[in-house]
Amino acid sequence: MSLRAVFFDLDGTLLDTAPDLAHALNRLLHQKGIDVLPVEKITEIVSDGANAMLKLAFNVTPKDENFAELRQQLLDLYLEDLSTHTRPYPGIEELISELTYSNIDWGIVTNKPWAYTEPLIERFDFASRPRTIVCPDHVRHKKPAPDSLLLACEQSGCQPSEAIYIGDHLRDIECGTNAGTSTISVGYGYISNEQDHTRWGATHSVEHASQLWPIINKYVQAS
Repeated sequence: MSLRAVFFDLDGTLLDTAPDLAHALNRLLHQKGIDVLPVEKITEIVSDGANAMLKLAFNVTPKDENFAELRQQLLDLYLEDLSTHTRPYPGIEELISELTYSNIDWGIVTNKPWAYTEPLIERFDFASRPRTIVCPDHVRHKKPAPDSLLLACEQSGCQPSEAIYIGDHLRDIECGTNAGTSTISVGYGYISNEQDHTRWGATHSVEHASQLWPIINKYVQAS
């Protein structure tokens, strides 16, 4: 395999965004006169998006009359304060530096909408800018469908067989498998205690971001 690009899921893989997402949800609860929730409890479900967060906090679903209004209020609060507590996971900045030094493109493939992804990424000073950022806005079918990852490969000028996709959710690994990339599942993201990411069928699995480069470097050396 000739490695030309490494793509990351965003929330729970590249960045720890849960603290700011939890803060937005708790601000909304406070505005409604409802007791706030422990950050840890919110963190367990943030990978499932705003709908899951609203289900947890307000026990509402898209079928409920007030759901759309609550969802927009939550997203507005999050957009006001995207990155106060969000940080790259330990080892990620060093990994981006290694990729940059090795002339390997990197990018982001996420189910987070562009309106929140683009301004968030702009607030971080990585060793190089991502070659591509693909959000649900850019494709017809979001993950686990392969559309977004295939588009990322196209924009990066590589074949899926020349790319690795890294994620903390089963849908990430399914997306990579469906697209034809190698995959790495990570255990440091938003995975509940009931889940075992090593059984998702990824090409490789790691527990810490510092373990990613040794795996990726083997592909680099073999290129």
